[in-house]
Amino acid sequence: MQVEEAGSDRAFEPGRGTRPPVALIVALGLTIAIVATVAALTPRPHGNPFAGRVLYVDPDSSAARAATTGRTEAERHAGAVIAEQPTATWLTPEAHPTASVTAAVERIVADAASADTLPVFVVYGITDRDCGGQSAGGLPASAYLDWLTALADGLGDGTSVVVLEPDSLALAPDCGDPEARVRLIAAAISRLEGTRAAVYLDGGHSAWRPVEEMAELLADAGVDRVRGFATNVANTQHTADELDYARRLSAALGGANAIIDTSRNGAGPADAGAWCNPPDRALGEPPRDADDPAVDALLWVKPPGESDGACNGGPPAGRWWAGQAIELVENAGR
Repeated sequence: MQVEEAGSDRAFEPGRGTRPPVALIVALGLTIAIVATVAALTPRPHGNPFAGRVLYVDPDSSAARAATTGRTEAERHAGAVIAEQPTATWLTPEAHPTASVTAAVERIVADAASADTLPVFVVYGITDRDCGGQSAGGLPASAYLDWLTALADGLGDGTSVVVLEPDSLALAPDCGDPEARVRLIAAAISRLEGTRAAVYLDGGHSAWRPVEEMAELLADAGVDRVRGFATNVANTQHTADELDYARRLSAALGGANAIIDTSRNGAGPADAGAWCNPPDRALGEPPRDADDPAVDALLWVKPPGESDGACNGGPPAGRWWAGQAIELVENAGR
């Protein structure tokens, strides 16, 4: 992964998509009614953390900046459309090192609290991140846990949501030491347990690991100690398929709850399971809480318009890519 220089004040999203290793992608679709959330209420301690909450919108996101500084009218329009929706804030040690991550997170938590909104963070700094793929990087285990401790200090006692290490578990069997990866996720959970964050582990997606295998990975990592798992992060599987997958995975785990990334799945998956900047995709359903026993919310976890990596003509991972942003918006309007 290519990342912003250390000390940058932007939370940097590493735009890799999850990679299905086998099987053709199932092409089923579903249109789900969009339900607007209204009053901002504090969630019950053990209930859906998204219920009745308004999600935080970053006024300085890549899309928001493109809406005012884009080089063309089409780019500014695409930026404005994307910037209207809440997207997750990605935290990496490259963009926010240990010395500065506490203050960076505190600023976002305070900004969200002042507007009575719920911030969503993605923590992405694990050792051997992406196993050397487009989003390679991360910290050695000890330094990683120190970084997480500093990050957790920034979360404080404010309500928040944390998606912990996308791809880390679903990719683990294909990496060098899957058992060490699972143990490190378990240790990472411990660093977040003193916060009020609702934590979701990596749950892969419907065209990747079989439910039984993914459930074992999640159980070994300690999913019973957190709210649940996240599916389809940075991928484009149909919402219908992800709902079915999340329900089956939840049942296999005894009731863990899920969130589903719908940021770029409006046109479904690309041919042959392509994941890195697949062309001809579209924005998916806007973020909302879900009226589903197993699924807490549909979210834009991957910020639309940010590259998956230097593939298919894209810039380095996480960088704003005007061409992709324009395509996502135009295709969503068809």
